[in-house]
Amino acid sequence: MRERLAPVEPVVVLYFAGGDRDPRALAEAMQRAFPGALVVGCTTAGELEGHTWRKGSVVAMGLGGDVVRDAAAAVIDDLRGRADVKDALAPLEAHLGSPLASLDPSKHVGLLLVDGLSMAEERLMDRLGDLTDIPILGGSAGDDLRFSATWVAKGGRAYPSAAVLLVLEPAVPFRVLKTQSFRPLDRTLRVTGCDEAARVVHAFDGKPAASRYAEVLGIPAGELAGNFMRHPLGLMVEGEPYVRSPQQIRGESVVFYCNVPEGTVLTVLEASDIVEDTRRALSQARAELGGASALIDFDCVLRCLEIESRGLGEPYGALFEGIPAIGFSTYGEQFLGHVNQTATMLLFG
Repeated sequence: MRERLAPVEPVVVLYFAGGDRDPRALAEAMQRAFPGALVVGCTTAGELEGHTWRKGSVVAMGLGGDVVRDAAAAVIDDLRGRADVKDALAPLEAHLGSPLASLDPSKHVGLLLVDGLSMAEERLMDRLGDLTDIPILGGSAGDDLRFSATWVAKGGRAYPSAAVLLVLEPAVPFRVLKTQSFRPLDRTLRVTGCDEAARVVHAFDGKPAASRYAEVLGIPAGELAGNFMRHPLGLMVEGEPYVRSPQQIRGESVVFYCNVPEGTVLTVLEASDIVEDTRRALSQARAELGGASALIDFDCVLRCLEIESRGLGEPYGALFEGIPAIGFSTYGEQFLGHVNQTATMLLFG
């Protein structure tokens, strides 16, 4: 990697790693290879390099001063123990010479990598939203679908049960985009019983959750789990769905991949054309920027599994041709909160 990036003296190096590598040893090796750069990374459930999706590899991107004017990062440790987010961000604010609250959202952007098994993404994004108005996107780290341990890394050290917030001041125009490839149907479910912390919904509309979910889909309860991928639920915000993906049925309850608070009204979604929807979002962002010099993609592992199962890997990968790109298959995505079955991307002009 050092040889491939030899002409570049990067300000920031981002890396995403799958496979059985020792995350601590890899973090040390990456920092040694780029001693003058801020090095940040995480483990994955699949990796994107250029227009090719890989498994068990390490992909990296160096961003030089022509793309990023300044960068700072902080580790938010012990997510399960209710880490003090504001205190953890103090070194980042010291580097920037300014509190996060005063950063210009048109000139700064945050990338958040989170332990994908911590179930802390919502709480963390809520707290960061209290502290800053800059756009923050990112992904929850994976471990190749083993669901055993995920890691994030900064500055030569790897951390479990932690998050890394990377704040960039790009030297070029940029766009943050989200695409989820679902359209809303005219059917809703209200959460009337749940264990929010455990991400379990016990009741919709005063009825057992699984039975009511199947009822609004018009299918037998025994077929519900097989329809989760095609018909997740969405929180509608200004006509835009923010996907809440169901994971499994537990008795008459439904377990989700993200928090679903009591009283939330969710809209039933239907899968649309994942390639065309992503093409449209990318094309619009590229047109607004007048081109693209780099792209960072956080793509839900559920999307990647769907793309693979439907044989869409080649046309989906072709969307990134001509753009220097890296990314990874995530256990959840960050974009104005925590979402599922979504791709969130940072595109540099």
